[in-house]
Amino acid sequence: MDMIKKQRCPHTRLNSPTFVLIAAIGIMTTRCLDLVLLFNMLGFTGAMEFLHRGMQTWALRGIFFGSIIMLVTELYCAVAIPRGLNWGRWIFLLTQVIAVGYLWAVSLGFGYPELFSITGETQREILHSLFIQKLPDLLVLFLLFVPRRSRLFFRR
Repeated sequence: MDMIKKQRCPHTRLNSPTFVLIAAIGIMTTRCLDLVLLFNMLGFTGAMEFLHRGMQTWALRGIFFGSIIMLVTELYCAVAIPRGLNWGRWIFLLTQVIAVGYLWAVSLGFGYPELFSITGETQREILHSLFIQKLPDLLVLFLLFVPRRSRLFFRR
């Protein structure tokens, strides 16, 4: 009789809403595609030079390791979100706030290094470029927080 009973795993949920699955796939796809495009643009020698330059000062090491930690955190959130773990979407939101805040500050000249700044002559142009750059992430956040089915999925 015990073999007939349905066993339920408390850490997984079946039938994730489509919006949630699309958001998780979107996170994974954009992050992996960003890495592929970056290494394609730099090539092997360019990537090695980038890593070498990133390890020259303590500030650059901190930014480099911080960006790797953010990437791994975003990918971990993308795995946690379809499982119905509410903290996954909130931590992804936090990583986006940190990324936008850092890019905005560096672009206005308040941060280091200028390598990560967004070009523009006025604050409005910089903000427009930042908005265009972060549009896929805004769409993912929209899919996680706005639709009723998504919100209900994370409240269970």
